Amino acid sequence: MLFAPDTEVALRTVVNLINTAANGTESLTSAAELNAFLDAEEFTGTREGTEAELASVKRLRSQLTSLWTADEDAAAKTVNQLLTDARALPQLVKHDHWDWHLHATTPEAPLAERMGTEAAMALVDVIRSKEMDRLRVCAADDCDAVVLDLSRNRSKLYCDTGNCANRTHVAAYRARKASGAE
Repeated sequence: MLFAPDTEVALRTVVNLINTAANGTESLTSAAELNAFLDAEEFTGTREGTEAELASVKRLRSQLTSLWTADEDAAAKTVNQLLTDARALPQLVKHDHWDWHLHATTPEAPLAERMGTEAAMALVDVIRSKEMDRLRVCAADDCDAVVLDLSRNRSKLYCDTGNCANRTHVAAYRARKASGAE
């Protein structure tokens, strides 16, 4: 384990949120789709279920997308702004099936604020641990999805949104066969 369990969960949620708009697609087109996403991510707290809430989450997604490829100083600045905007006050909590973990907003805070704070708190650990290089963009030429590399040897190159790794490896194999290299 590289990070605390709640940090890894939050980072995976960030990846999944960013990738809702990967490769020219948009999978958060309605409040119902946002609600389904939040259920799949087991994101707790109040939800308005409004178009305004959806728009605020999409703005957050845009911030997080740019943060994913930012250098350490720019990432720290964005993380600090997310925490300041939410007036974050970290506290240990235990609820539902989750053991002790950090929350820095109340369950009643606006959804985008809570999501941004969760992301920021997780990214604090990434930045402090000097692990920004674990935040990547998929290595497939035709994919712009993001990747969270939690592998021990830092070898994860491809996203989990489709068949990028398989497609790339098959294309390389076929190119080698065509050139007579194998």
